[in-house]
Amino acid sequence: MKKIVLTGGGTAGHVSPHLAILPSLLERDYNVHYVGSYEGIERRLMDLPHVTYHPISTGKLRRYFSWQNFLDPFRVLRGFFQSLKLIGKIKPDIVFSKGGFVAVPVVWAAKLRKIPVICHESDITLGLANKLSLGAVTKACASFPECAQRLGDKGIYSGAPLRASLFEGSREDGLKFLGLTGEKPILLMMGGSQGARAVNQVLREALPQLLPEFDIVHLCGKGNLESALEDMEGYIQKEFVLDELPDVLAACDLVLSRAGANAIMEFLALCKPMLLVPLPLSASRGDQILNAQSFVRQGFAHVLPQEEMQVDSLVRAIKLLYNQKDAVVAAQIQAEVPDGTQTVLSLIDSVRQGKKEN
Repeated sequence: MKKIVLTGGGTAGHVSPHLAILPSLLERDYNVHYVGSYEGIERRLMDLPHVTYHPISTGKLRRYFSWQNFLDPFRVLRGFFQSLKLIGKIKPDIVFSKGGFVAVPVVWAAKLRKIPVICHESDITLGLANKLSLGAVTKACASFPECAQRLGDKGIYSGAPLRASLFEGSREDGLKFLGLTGEKPILLMMGGSQGARAVNQVLREALPQLLPEFDIVHLCGKGNLESALEDMEGYIQKEFVLDELPDVLAACDLVLSRAGANAIMEFLALCKPMLLVPLPLSASRGDQILNAQSFVRQGFAHVLPQEEMQVDSLVRAIKLLYNQKDAVVAAQIQAEVPDGTQTVLSLIDSVRQGKKEN
């Protein structure tokens, strides 16, 4: 029986590519194991039939001072020995890592067990976990061509694995779910699972200027609903949307979003004009800024730095994007982006087959 270990965690972005390739792995008769943390979001998202979940001890790769930093090396070391034991017990044919702090000990344990590892980087630059894992991987896939080029012989421009369900949305069903007519253009604001509080606040302050021209669907993140705005006509706010998201995306005309790599790759694949407000350097390693700059260079998006975001500047940027949406969509349609799902699956099969032959 073919066996694969998937690993990665810390955020939903480290899990969604696994969810994208999972149905095809099962169709290919892989026995799927997932190694993640005890309490991270990956445990909830991967609580699925036909997936065996194995929790391990993890540290966190912080870039700021915390007393927890003194304990984390011991947690990581424990996680490494747990991973070494797990890999020896499961005896997988291959490991696929999506990064995040949980993946590092798993990848190096696989290396010591002589199990080939493929990793995937969503952002334009390598995250810290993938940097620490690079010496142990056989191939490193990348969503951005700029990242693949920097990886040398190991690098493969694969594109991003995307869920097939994203392309099955219905505009009619989306409008019905949202209670909108579709007579006005629809702006969708997405800020990720935790929302984007800075953008949430300015968007809400801009509603009086935007609602005469747009209907607005605001996915504001858990705990970020504003009760005072519940009955405002043309403004639909929800913490998040799960099963109905493909329909909501099909119904929207523009997207306002952070610049997380997985999200913007989905918008690109769906040819949605996007206004990106990347996380500033004060709150990130700068990856979202670089992601957004790449998309702007290629004509796929407009960008509004958070430092420049005020009510008037946000309204201007949204209206400018709407006026130039046809040019943005034309650039998106012409983009030569690999099918990330199929590229990654083909690589998994070929690397596994290569190990078997050796």
